[in-house]
Amino acid sequence: MSKNATKSDNEAPQVLAAKDVKKEKEYDFFKVVQGYLDKAADVLALEPFVRTILSQPKNELIINFPVKMDSGEVPLFKGYRVQHNNLLGPFKGGMRYHPSVTLDDVKALASMMTWKSALMRLPYGGGKGGIKFDPKAVSSGELQRITRRFTHALGENIGPDYDIPAPDVGTNSQTMAWMMDTYANMVGSSAKQSVKGVVTGKPVASGGTLGRTKATAQGLVYCVIEWAKENNFELEGKTMTVQGFGNVGSYTALILAKLGVSTVAVGDHTGYLYNPEGFNAHKLQEHVAKNGSIQGYPGGKPITREEFFKTKSDIFAPCALENQIGEEEARVLDCKLIAEGANGPTTPEGEKILLDKGIVILPDVLANSGGVTVSYYEWVQNKRSESWTEEEVDAKLEKAMKRAYKEVADFARSKKTDLRVAAYALALSRIESVYKEREIFP
Repeated sequence: MSKNATKSDNEAPQVLAAKDVKKEKEYDFFKVVQGYLDKAADVLALEPFVRTILSQPKNELIINFPVKMDSGEVPLFKGYRVQHNNLLGPFKGGMRYHPSVTLDDVKALASMMTWKSALMRLPYGGGKGGIKFDPKAVSSGELQRITRRFTHALGENIGPDYDIPAPDVGTNSQTMAWMMDTYANMVGSSAKQSVKGVVTGKPVASGGTLGRTKATAQGLVYCVIEWAKENNFELEGKTMTVQGFGNVGSYTALILAKLGVSTVAVGDHTGYLYNPEGFNAHKLQEHVAKNGSIQGYPGGKPITREEFFKTKSDIFAPCALENQIGEEEARVLDCKLIAEGANGPTTPEGEKILLDKGIVILPDVLANSGGVTVSYYEWVQNKRSESWTEEEVDAKLEKAMKRAYKEVADFARSKKTDLRVAAYALALSRIESVYKEREIFP
């Protein structure tokens, strides 16, 4: 245990400096995702032409755009929008603001949106975007100008029936409100009232839907509940470890706490905390909302990244970024279930070790698809000029997640494969059927 862990009980402990961030080796996220596609395609005996089409995005946009900063300087920002596939409907996917954003990552995330939409039976394709910068390092005014300039630069490459952005890492409902407003001022006057659906994840007053903020976590919890029922796993009294305590991680902890699951270890970009008695998820969420991280929260003891992954719990929920559970982490993880709130948190090498240990993985394309599902509900409400209650949204989401979980679990058993391959295969089978029906033109 770190020396920092012995501070006075009256002093809020500082999270161990993260030096916690995993040392990166060469990691091709898009190649990893395509590897899962290939495994699923082999299980299905997928038509070769479908595999070929899905192996690369339809469109890859790289935009360098200038923004006037508070200092008067005018740097260039690099933004991406990758449109992977729109066979089933408009491109759909989030906008990420983070210093680590690369074209490779955006391509991987865009393709995953294609699989999620198909798996959840949504009339969407897959897209993703992002800007390579740290949103926490700029002022609110600068953040707004960056968002508006990027939206303007994207121009007709987005639209309510073509490509629909949403929040992701580093973005939120306010970001979406700026994007929508900028887009509205780019279209003709006759179209201004029909542009709400150009983005989802908006503030409710600006056309967003109730239940969207917690949607990804809520969907994750529904999958956990279904797995628990199927395996006679009583959630009451169980423990959980959560990596990433932003929107997804915090709501996962909060919702599962109501079901009797205690979060005993948490981590984010600043470090890791441990509390064997369990964290008050609501108070910790409030702390993060106020301070931007778990650092300084008085209700836990600082631990190292290594100690965090060695912490024994029943459920491990990675809700941060990709490439977090590699071989080293997989060897020491001691849990029964991994519920992937993040996209791509487990490497193929790590996954093999986990599966060999008998640890079940609820894969990202299934487990965190509640976000895109409720985004679809928001889009439908915008198109119909309707407003649904949070109870209506939750009921629809619960039904959709239960159905998807059952389909994936049944497929995995029938094909004697793991849940990730099963989820990919089901998504691919639905896309393949449409390609066979429509064929290739000309």
